[in-house]
Amino acid sequence: MTVTIVTDSSARLPAPIRERYRIEQVPMHVLTAEQDLLEDVDDIGPDIFNDPQTTTSGVSPADLEAAYEKAVDLSDGDGVIAVHLSRRFSGTWGSARLAAEKFQGRIRVVDSRTVGLGVGFAAIAAAQTAETGADMDRAYEAAIRVGSTTECLLCVQQLENLRSSGRIGATTRLFASALAIKPILRVVDGTLALKEKQRTMSKAIAKMIDTAVDVAERRPITLGVQHCDAPELAEQIIDSLQSKLTITSLVQSDLGPVLSRHVGSGAVGIAVTTSLDHIDVD
Repeated sequence: MTVTIVTDSSARLPAPIRERYRIEQVPMHVLTAEQDLLEDVDDIGPDIFNDPQTTTSGVSPADLEAAYEKAVDLSDGDGVIAVHLSRRFSGTWGSARLAAEKFQGRIRVVDSRTVGLGVGFAAIAAAQTAETGADMDRAYEAAIRVGSTTECLLCVQQLENLRSSGRIGATTRLFASALAIKPILRVVDGTLALKEKQRTMSKAIAKMIDTAVDVAERRPITLGVQHCDAPELAEQIIDSLQSKLTITSLVQSDLGPVLSRHVGSGAVGIAVTTSLDHIDVD
């Protein structure tokens, strides 16, 4: 067998990609007033996206331990790389470290220092490296490299969801609200930072697209596009970037209930990397 990869549902990898690269996924939690729901397992409607009474939770240590045990068995002794969202966004990484201790060095936990498809791309990098026969160290290094170098950008319709969940400061929210602007956010050092502000969503999207072009520097890229209840806008971004860039692989996904609860309806994001091989999915 080869090194097995585990990630959490914040990675937003479509099922065909996970199946192709044998990536095991552990669900995060959506907590309503009455239920504890599992992302990508339970039926979770869009009504929770802007519901202030709904919260989210990372993967539990028990769920991680069960997933790791399965992955260790699948690896047949070659080991496991566990790629999770930034420790600054969630307690999942800390829980993963605790769970991994029980497997005596057979699991290496990656803080991807990113979120969404940035995590997914790091997991794919580890899986692609493992397919070459590489050991745990090389697969781990591949995940770290891609996670740290993938450019992740996000445009949101408003900042209230992020502010209420503590993912961005109140000062930024008030300044943005006063100017009636649409912010462009960027993942920097494992957290969200305000990159720049535009007066309209269309101008913010245009600036986000320009940034992706600058990041590519005329090199072929892997592109990820995500959205919260805004598929038409996501398609517009894809069409624009396809006319401007050489895209070797395209991954489209929704942001999922957990991330959507933090960014709100209408949000769109992109992830750009030049460090992945072609994503080979039939």
